[in-house]
Amino acid sequence: MAEPSDRSAGGPNEEIMQATYEALRQHGYADLTIKRIADEYGKSTAAIHYHYDTKEALLAAFLDYLLERFVDSIREIETTDPEARLELLLDELLVTPQENRALSVALLEMRGQAPHKNAFEDRFRQNDEYIRYMLKAVINHGIDENVFRDVDADHVTRSLMTIVDGARTRSVVLDDVGAFETARETAREYVDATLR
Repeated sequence: MAEPSDRSAGGPNEEIMQATYEALRQHGYADLTIKRIADEYGKSTAAIHYHYDTKEALLAAFLDYLLERFVDSIREIETTDPEARLELLLDELLVTPQENRALSVALLEMRGQAPHKNAFEDRFRQNDEYIRYMLKAVINHGIDENVFRDVDADHVTRSLMTIVDGARTRSVVLDDVGAFETARETAREYVDATLR
């Protein structure tokens, strides 16, 4: 998922999402409170509760917000060349997250809550389905254009997602600073061996 942009446009909801982002980066999921988000927002907790009844509702909206940003970043990829597009997608998944470890930690903490919080589970599932859809579409496009070998695109997509998920987890849980670089190289090797 892409990180939010600056505080410019968008009104109160955009500002609340930015405040949530900053509070999550600073305090992590476990220590996140509406008060801490309100402090980042520069307003009272009542101003947050005016828009969101609970912290869970706010965080579910925040996950939606991150997914929208990720979708926007994918739409900005201008090339239709399957090889270049696949490389850019993998960069978005395995290079961009290195830029914000604190957010990666908070998101992994929230993923850990997904089995207990349906709203989180729904958002993470939606995000995963979207990413798999994008990867599978570009692989199928490459197969149709005879750029990639005729393979089971669903299997290749699931394998690439396993590499991505492994990097996310190792990076946070084991504080493995090289996890994303290793995963990006592994994904490149896998794509070369499987698709080319």
